[in-house]
Amino acid sequence: MGEQLTTLTTTENRRRRSQVLLLTVVILVATAVYVAGVPNNPPGFYLDESSIAYNAHTISQTGRDEFGVSWPLYFRAFGEYKNPTYIYLLAALYHLFGSSIFVARLLSVVLGLMAALLLGILAKQMTGQRRIGMIVGVTALLTPWFFELSRLVLEVALYPLALALFLLVLHQAAIKVRWSLLNVVSLAVTLALLTYSYSIGRLLAPLLAMGLIFFITRQRLKAIIQTWVVYALTLIPLLIFNNTHPGALLTKFRWATYITPQSTPLNIVTEFIQHYAGNVSPWNLLFVGDSNPAIHIPGMGAMLLAPALVIAGGIALVLFRHRRDPWWRFMLYGVLVSIVPASLTRDQFPSLRLIALPTFLLIFSIPAFARLLQAGAKQQARHAVLAFALIFTGLQAAIFQGQFHGSYKSSSARLAVFDAGYPELFMAAAAVGKPIYLIDQTSQPGYIQAYWYGMLRGLDVSQFVRLPSATDAPAGAVVITTEVNFSSSKIIAKSGPYTAYIAAGSQFTVARAKVPLPDRAFWIIGR
Repeated sequence: MGEQLTTLTTTENRRRRSQVLLLTVVILVATAVYVAGVPNNPPGFYLDESSIAYNAHTISQTGRDEFGVSWPLYFRAFGEYKNPTYIYLLAALYHLFGSSIFVARLLSVVLGLMAALLLGILAKQMTGQRRIGMIVGVTALLTPWFFELSRLVLEVALYPLALALFLLVLHQAAIKVRWSLLNVVSLAVTLALLTYSYSIGRLLAPLLAMGLIFFITRQRLKAIIQTWVVYALTLIPLLIFNNTHPGALLTKFRWATYITPQSTPLNIVTEFIQHYAGNVSPWNLLFVGDSNPAIHIPGMGAMLLAPALVIAGGIALVLFRHRRDPWWRFMLYGVLVSIVPASLTRDQFPSLRLIALPTFLLIFSIPAFARLLQAGAKQQARHAVLAFALIFTGLQAAIFQGQFHGSYKSSSARLAVFDAGYPELFMAAAAVGKPIYLIDQTSQPGYIQAYWYGMLRGLDVSQFVRLPSATDAPAGAVVITTEVNFSSSKIIAKSGPYTAYIAAGSQFTVARAKVPLPDRAFWIIGR
C-alpha cells in the first residue's frame, strides 16, 4: 500500500513538473512575442507618442517641459494636460539610456509584461497554486487588449500594471483580520498611482477607494478610515494644480463627453445607459473592439473567446458560491465601476478609457481555472475542458499575432495614423535649409513631430519657428504645415496631412535626396 502511494505521489509530481515546464515555455514564447517588432511595429510614431516622448526628453535634459515649465505636475499638450507618471518614468530611462523610439516603446512593452506577471502572482496568491498563476499570467499576455496598448507610448500603457499592483496589495490586506500601517499606506499609495497615471483615474480611483466599505469590520474600520485619509492627502497636489489651472484637467473630458450645459438630467441618464450597454456588449468585446486603427486591429475582438467563456464561468461561480465574500463583492463592484468613466464620453467602446475592465474580468478567470484543475469527481472531463480552452486560446492568439505582425503592420490606415511617412518628409525639408517654419491648423498640431524627429537628428528647438495658423512664412523659408490651403513656390514633400514646401518668392533649387533616419535614432540617441 505504501509503495502504491509513493508511486502515485511520484507520478503526480512528475505530471505537475511537466505542466510547469510547459507553461514556462509558453511564458517565454509569449514574452518573445511581446518584444518582437519593437520599435518598428507599430510603424512610425503617433502624434501623442511624440508629445509624451519629447516632453520626457526635455525633462531628462533640463527638468522642464516643452513650454519651459519646471517639473510640472501635469504636462500641457494640444490644449489638454497629460498625466505625469508615465512621462517621468520615461524621462528617467532617457536620462540613463538616451532618448529614442526604441527605449520609449520598450518601456510600454515591459510595463505590459510586468502587469501580466503581477496578475499571475495574484492568482497564485489567491489559490496557492503556481499552475493557476502561470495560466492567468499567460492569458493576460495573450489578450489583444493588453498587448495592443503595451505597444504604444501612451500613459494608458502603465494602467494595467498600476491596477494589478493595487489589487495585489488589496488582496494581501483582505485576508487579514486587522490591517497594519503598511497595508494602509500601500493601499493609499496605489490608489494615488491610479489617480495620477491616467485621466480615468481621477474618477475611478475614488470609486475604488469608496469600495473599501465592502471590507469594513469592527477590527478594520479604523484602518480603512486611515486609508481614506492618507489617500486624500495624496490628492492635495492635484487640488492645488486644479485651483491654479481652473478647468485644465477637464479640457479633454469636455471635448469627449456628451454632457453639455444644455443637457437635461433625463438626456444624460439616457445617454449614459446607452453607452454603458455598448461598453459591456459581448459583441464589441469579442468581435469588434475599438474602432481606432491606432489602437486595435479591425475585425478582431479586444478579448479572446475562450478566456471570455472561462471568465463567464468564474463570474457564475462567484455569484453562486462566493457572493458574500468581501473580496469578490469588491471585484464585482470593480467591474461595474470600471465602465463608468468611458460611459460618460461619446465614443463607442473606447478601449483606452475601458482599460480597467479587462483587468477586473481576468480576475474572475481564477476561480474558474481552479475549478477546472480540481481533483475528484469528473476530473477527467474538467481537465479536457481546460485543455480545449487553452488550445483554443493559443490558436486565436496566434491568428491575432499573425495579423498584427503581418498584413496589418503596413496597412494604409495604420501607416497614416502613425505618421509613418513623416521622417522622410522631415529629412527632405531639413536638407533644404533651416530654420524650419511650422504652421499648423488647430486640429492637427504637427509641430511636435518636428520637435521630436529634429531632436533625434541633433537639432534643438531653436532650429524651428512656430507661426500661427493661416500665417505666411517669409519668402524662401522652408515650411512644414498641416494646413490645406497655403501658398508655395515649390513643394518639397507630402505625407498624410503634412506638406513641406518653400514659401513663395524663393530662388532655391530643391534637392529631394531620400536620406533614411539614422539607425541609432531608433536605439540610443543624444545622452
